[in-house]
Amino acid sequence: MAEKYTSLKIEQKSPNSRVFYLYLNRPSRINALSREFFTEFPAALSALDNNPDVAVIILSGAGSHFCSGIDLQTLGSISQPTSISDAGRTGEKLRRDIKFLQSAVTAIEECRKPVLAAVHGVCIGGGIDLITACDVRYCTADASFSVKEVDLAITADLGTLQRLPSIVGFGNAMELALTARTFSGAEAKAMGLVSMVYSSKETLEKAVAEIAEGIASRSPLAIIGTKRVLLQSRNLTVEQGLDYVATWNSGVLLSDDLTEAMSAHQQKRKPLFAKL
Repeated sequence: MAEKYTSLKIEQKSPNSRVFYLYLNRPSRINALSREFFTEFPAALSALDNNPDVAVIILSGAGSHFCSGIDLQTLGSISQPTSISDAGRTGEKLRRDIKFLQSAVTAIEECRKPVLAAVHGVCIGGGIDLITACDVRYCTADASFSVKEVDLAITADLGTLQRLPSIVGFGNAMELALTARTFSGAEAKAMGLVSMVYSSKETLEKAVAEIAEGIASRSPLAIIGTKRVLLQSRNLTVEQGLDYVATWNSGVLLSDDLTEAMSAHQQKRKPLFAKL
C-alpha cells in the first residue's frame, strides 16, 4: 500500500498473508481521532477493500492504547462559532459536519472485507463508535471501555447509540451511555461487546492474527456475502432477510469457489480460492 497517512498506518506483516493491519497511529495523543482521520480512514478502508491481496483487515491502535476518542481540537473545530448569522443555516452546516464524521465510521460496514477490532488499553468515546461498527471485537484483560460523550455534554452521534444496543442489549447500552462509566474487558465479554479476552497485547495479536488467517483462507465470496447479509438482516424481518439472501445467492452461489470447496472436501485437501 503506497498511500501515506498522518493518522493511520497500514501493514502487511507477512508477504504471503492476505491479512492486513490498519493502525490508528497517533500514539502520542493516545490515538485520538483528528480531523484528518475522518478523511483518511474511509480512504484507507476503500484502498484495502479494492486491493485483491486483502481478505481480512485487523483494526488496532499503535502504542499502549487503542483510542481515546475524538481529539478535542476536532470537536472544537466543529463547535466553534461561524460567520453565519442565521441559526437555521448554522444548524444545517453543523448537521453536514456530523454526517461527514459519521460516514467515516460507517465506512467499516461498507467495506466488503471483514474488519476485526483488536483492542488494548483504553477505548473511549469515538473508539466505541469504531469498534461497534467492526464485524468482530477482541480485547486484552486490561482493556477499559467508556461511552464517554455525556461527560463532554454531547449526545454520542457517530454510531454507538445506534449499534451498541444490538450488540450488548438495549438495557446495557442505555446504562453505559447514561453513566459514562468505565468498564473492563471482562465485563465487555460478559455483555457480548467482545468475543474473547486475552491476557496480554502479545497474546491478543497472535490470537486475532490466527483467527483472521482462518477467515482469509475461506471463499471470499462466502465471506463478503455473510457479512453483507448479516448487516442487512439487522433491519429486516426474517421473511425479508430470507428473500435478501436468496437474491444474493442467486447471483454468486454458482461460482468457481463452490466447485473448488466441494472438490477439496472430496479430495481431503485445503481449498484454494481465487482472489477477489
